[in-house]
Order: sequence, then C-alpha cells, then structure tokens
Amino acid sequence: MHFQLISEIFGCEGDVCPVRAATGYVVQPLTITNTGTSTITGWTATFTLPAGHTVTGSWNGTLTVSGQTVTIRNVAHNGTLAPGASTTSVGFQATRPSGNTALPSGYTCA
Repeated sequence: MHFQLISEIFGCEGDVCPVRAATGYVVQPLTITNTGTSTITGWTATFTLPAGHTVTGSWNGTLTVSGQTVTIRNVAHNGTLAPGASTTSVGFQATRPSGNTALPSGYTCA
C-alpha cells in the first residue's frame, strides 16, 4: 500500500511506503521533498499512530512522541533542501497489537 500526502501550505511533500510484518512495520523511506521555490534549512514531519502502536526505532531524524502523535525533525545532514530536492534516508519502525493492520495516518510536513 502506498500513501502520499501533499501539504501546499508548507511547500513540502511527504511520501510514505510501509513494509509490513506480523507484529509491526517499517516505514522507509519517509520521503521529504521541498516543493517550494526557496531552499529550506529544516523540516518537520508529523503523523498519528493508530491506537496500540508504538515506535520502536528511527533513523536520520530526531523523533518525539506525544500520545499517538509522532514528530520527526531533520538532523544536521538532511535538513537543507533546495527547491525540488528530497531526502529519502528517514525512516522508523513500530510494533502493533497482533491482528491490527492499521497504519499511521495524517502525515503533514513543515
């Protein structure tokens, strides 16, 4: 399954392709694209985990969780994006209750 959400307000695009397993999933890449006309020097992606899901790891981003809301911010080496440029090195993994096939939703980026 492939998800794509575009946020024109913030001039960036989040592209998500999950890889599923019986008790969890890995999302990589979480692609952040600068769709604006100016270089950006930092980005933030936010999404909502389904109830019962827990993030167990992430890479190439600083991750925080508040309830079911997850925020990933750039790290030093992937924060600057010229117009049209993307970073595809960001990802995370999560566990979920057995039989629960729901995936994160509500992806936005700024």
